[in-house]
Amino acid sequence: MEAAGMPFWQALTLSSIVGWVLASSAFDLTRRVRALMQPWVTRRVIVDTPWILRLQRIQHRFLDNMFSVMSCVVSVPFYTGFIPLLFWSGHSKLARQMILLLAFCDFIGNSIKDVVSAPRPSSPPVRRVTATKDEKENAMEYGLPSSHALNTVCLSGYLLHYALTHGVQNGVTVAVGFALVFTLVMIIGIGRIYLGMHSLIDVVSGISFGLVILAFWLTIHGYVDDFIISGQNVTSFLASLSLLLCFAYPTPEFPTPSFEYHTAFVGAAFGIVSGIRQTYFHFHHEGVPRIFSPQIPLLVFLGRMLVGISTILMVKFCSKAIAKWLLPVMCNTLGIPIVSSCYVPALRGSDSSKSKSDGKQLGYLQKVIAFFPRKAYDVDTGIRFLQYAGLGWSVTDLAPSLFSHLNL
Repeated sequence: MEAAGMPFWQALTLSSIVGWVLASSAFDLTRRVRALMQPWVTRRVIVDTPWILRLQRIQHRFLDNMFSVMSCVVSVPFYTGFIPLLFWSGHSKLARQMILLLAFCDFIGNSIKDVVSAPRPSSPPVRRVTATKDEKENAMEYGLPSSHALNTVCLSGYLLHYALTHGVQNGVTVAVGFALVFTLVMIIGIGRIYLGMHSLIDVVSGISFGLVILAFWLTIHGYVDDFIISGQNVTSFLASLSLLLCFAYPTPEFPTPSFEYHTAFVGAAFGIVSGIRQTYFHFHHEGVPRIFSPQIPLLVFLGRMLVGISTILMVKFCSKAIAKWLLPVMCNTLGIPIVSSCYVPALRGSDSSKSKSDGKQLGYLQKVIAFFPRKAYDVDTGIRFLQYAGLGWSVTDLAPSLFSHLNL
């Protein structure tokens, strides 16, 4: 059953998100949920503080370094660097599932963070260890749930599922696999508390949400993969979904980097899926050669890494430059009021449409745009989306095409 050329379930999904956005705005649902949850979570964070201080009494440089390294290994930047290597090594199905799952986890986890807007453990008295730039940016976000704990549960759990499904499965391998995942989750959870980044309630909620998300994803991941490979209106549906999710994202009590991370991941996922749609039967089907096979020995894979990383960095730079020029022009043409918080200095703190739209006759598209709320939109969101969409597309389309031309 289809609606205006679109499958019914797609129309239902998009209209449901629109309905949620309108209802949330009309009834101020974010503020109401925050009023219920934030005081309780804040009290739990305060109650957990003495326990965190007792844990930090065993302070040692080795523990600082170990937990910091482990946090980096399961952080978003690590996964974003690791997933392209999966694509280029012939494990496309695993890679596309992990990037979509990561984007889903990022949206759910960061949405909950910004709805609740609960603080991290107060520092001081808690000693907070932020050894990297990524950790310092993480500390600017709200606390509940722990994204590291949530992502570790989901991604390590899915990796275990994939390994057991495609490898030898017996009682020993299953037990060892579950033990490794459990140990990793516990190390990450305790490490986030030891480093002063989270309280116990943050970690427990991160693990709990992670288990729920993982169970849901294992139920739908086959349908998602089939849709990406052979579904109808995949690119247009994901473009519409990406746009609506920007509006569906909750407004935090105070600004945090969480929405920026969400935009980047949605953009990267969209670009990766777009590239797969164009080149699936060339580079991403199940029969492609994999690393350490005669077609992709180690030296060839290292060549792919060199060419691929150079390519995606170049595309990321170029797509950002093009978006910084193109989006302001398009918005001004359509009469959409925009500001820029970072990328376009000329638009910082100014509404670009006020002086250019006054007194001009509106065209058809401008009349349509006029029905949207007349507020200034941050053009940086669109620039960031296009930048990472270009990066994702280069991972699954441009880079593999170069590999083919170079016989890599």
